[in-house]
Amino acid sequence: MKRYILFVVALCVTAVYMFPLYWMYITVFKSASEMFQYPPSFWPQHPESHLWQVFSERGMGNFLWNSLVTACGTVAVTVFVGTGAAYALAFVQNRWTSFAIFTVLVLQALPSSLMVTPIFTAFKALGLLETPRLAVVIAQITKTLPFYIVLCRPSFVQVPRELRDAALVDGASPMRAFFGVILPLAVNGILVSAILVFLQSFGEYVYARSLILDDQYQTATVGLSAFVGATKIDWIGIMTYSAIFVTPILIAFMLLQRRIVAGLTAGALK
Repeated sequence: MKRYILFVVALCVTAVYMFPLYWMYITVFKSASEMFQYPPSFWPQHPESHLWQVFSERGMGNFLWNSLVTACGTVAVTVFVGTGAAYALAFVQNRWTSFAIFTVLVLQALPSSLMVTPIFTAFKALGLLETPRLAVVIAQITKTLPFYIVLCRPSFVQVPRELRDAALVDGASPMRAFFGVILPLAVNGILVSAILVFLQSFGEYVYARSLILDDQYQTATVGLSAFVGATKIDWIGIMTYSAIFVTPILIAFMLLQRRIVAGLTAGALK
């Protein structure tokens, strides 16, 4: 009986959280008059699709491509640099390790809105604003790198030190021990951390809005703001645009939810 009650409560909480998504998807197939009618309808009475209209007329394909390019660049650099940093913080023990971990946590806590002004000033002085995608990638790395290190470090902590020591005793170099022994055992946490960094970078708004001056290179999140005018807000367009943007992310989460949970809890029992 207790399990049944808990299941019902969990189902109700899930329904509350999922209702905004449901409302977004059904609005895509409503007309403008039906959207604002009272009392509201919870299912389209005269379905009509706005998907292709929004996708083609608003240049959403180009926006999505820009988001994909910047997200992939951010993930590539973050994984390359952050994996080594997470490994070092997990296996190297000295008086500086705790200070380094504390610094990473502090950097992760800094919001983008606080960092964007000094980053914009520095990038303008260096001429990086002339290459907007590169500027956004570098700016995002300042936020995703600490996030990746914090998530990835437990995956290396759970790897027994004895395996690394045994590889070194057998004659393997530290580099070979890392790539041949440690890295394969931590690959699940690395993959999950990389996925979360990609999703975070794919939805970046603050740096893209501030550092990209040419609309041709703007990301999908910035393109959404075009539906908000000075005197009018295109709510159906916003809902349709959001549905197209969110659907691939939801599918990725559903397909990878078990691996994401396993990666986030890696090292919890160490």
